[in-house]
Amino acid sequence: MIVRNLNELKASGGYQEKVGVWTSARYLMKADGVGFTLTQTTICAGSEFTMEYKNHIEANLVIEGAGEVTDKATGAVHSIKPGAMYTLDKHDRHSIKALTDMRLVCIFTPALVGTETHDEHGSYPLL
Repeated sequence: MIVRNLNELKASGGYQEKVGVWTSARYLMKADGVGFTLTQTTICAGSEFTMEYKNHIEANLVIEGAGEVTDKATGAVHSIKPGAMYTLDKHDRHSIKALTDMRLVCIFTPALVGTETHDEHGSYPLL
């Protein structure tokens, strides 16, 4: 059984932050051997990102706040708020815009190592 809390993540390096933009608490990673990554991500109000996870499938559940996710291929804009979920099942190029501070639970497969950073396409490499 794996049990972790936010303070442990901060102490062990499992917490990343870009001040005033986002935070990522990485609860499960590749080294845990469960086959997926589980994070809690907070996006600060007014932040907007364009991403395209070419190597991973990502699912997101909005826990708190409000925003918009835009499918860059179709232009469709989806309002998201607590209880909404979106999954990038086709490696969809998308943008996420936080209208208020937003908190999401995110799952990545395959699992992330934890040292990945977004490339110029907004994608994570396979490590």
